[in-house]
Amino acid sequence: MEKTTSYREIEKATEGFSVERLIGKGSHGRVYKGVLRGGEEVAVKRLHLLGGDCSKLENEIEMLSSIQSGHVVNLLGVFRESGHKLLVMEFMPNGSMENLLHGAPEPPPWPFRAAMALQVALAIQALHEATPSPIIHRDIKSANVLIDSDCNAKLADFGLAVRAPPVLLCVRDLLRPRDRGHGSSSRGGSAFFEAAPAGTIGYIDPCYTTPGKLSTKTDIFSFGVLLLEIVSGRRAMDIALEPASIVEWALPLIEQRRMKEIYDARVALPNNMKRVASHMLRVAARCVSSREEERPSIGVIVAELTTELQRRQMFSIRDFLKRVTKRIRTKNESEGKRKEDAAGLSVFRTRCRVSDGN
Repeated sequence: MEKTTSYREIEKATEGFSVERLIGKGSHGRVYKGVLRGGEEVAVKRLHLLGGDCSKLENEIEMLSSIQSGHVVNLLGVFRESGHKLLVMEFMPNGSMENLLHGAPEPPPWPFRAAMALQVALAIQALHEATPSPIIHRDIKSANVLIDSDCNAKLADFGLAVRAPPVLLCVRDLLRPRDRGHGSSSRGGSAFFEAAPAGTIGYIDPCYTTPGKLSTKTDIFSFGVLLLEIVSGRRAMDIALEPASIVEWALPLIEQRRMKEIYDARVALPNNMKRVASHMLRVAARCVSSREEERPSIGVIVAELTTELQRRQMFSIRDFLKRVTKRIRTKNESEGKRKEDAAGLSVFRTRCRVSDGN
């Protein structure tokens, strides 16, 4: 987005914030799809400032402005006028992980699930290892993981995120050189400080009962729930099932090594993905441990997931995306369709489908 872009140009890009361009609603405003004069697609959050609490919005702006990572939904610009504020974000045409896992007529293939898991872990690593102090997201869930036009999974919604004051880093973690025998990131320890409990039911760390209990391991618990959701295709909390909690349902099965009963039965699990899927479940079990000190740091998680994918001769995230997009580009060019329409779910499924060879 050009630095000279104005409020009026953003307004024009959304056709005057027309209903046809509306793609989402929230407690603070609405989200529209915008097309800038150069053809760049953006998501525009139009926020109502009058008579409302803007603390979460200002917090999101502050956090996104301080994060340097290709694994989060980037803030492109902020505009103010006439009691409104516009947040211009990256446009994520393929919706959320929640929609893909629970709302799509065809669920995502296993290699893409593994890719999403690692990409979200990389996003969390960028937060927890941020300087001058860790950032804790506090609302990691499938609805807050969005998919871009190249099938990259990116972490979004930083309204509840908080930065840990460096002086309040937990001393016991700074003194602990290793993380349960798995190694530890130099900044991967827990950071404790005062912040009122917040999050989404089903993903909230049960240890996070008071402000003083918040730590980077709070995000680790939520990520563990997300891993269970990715592997099983089951919602984090589903009152139609017994038990309703995915953690209460999956943990006993993992402990009994009954992994097959957890795997999403809607999609056949290829032989070359079985070890990856079972490893993801074992990582998830450690993440949702009731003992916070037993949960791995995000640096350890990233290293383990990366090693497992490489060991199974799967793919690097970058090579995977290059391979898929090159395949689609070649197909489109041969059909004389150079311009892709990434807005439809059918296009998403085509782009993200990879060979599940046995």
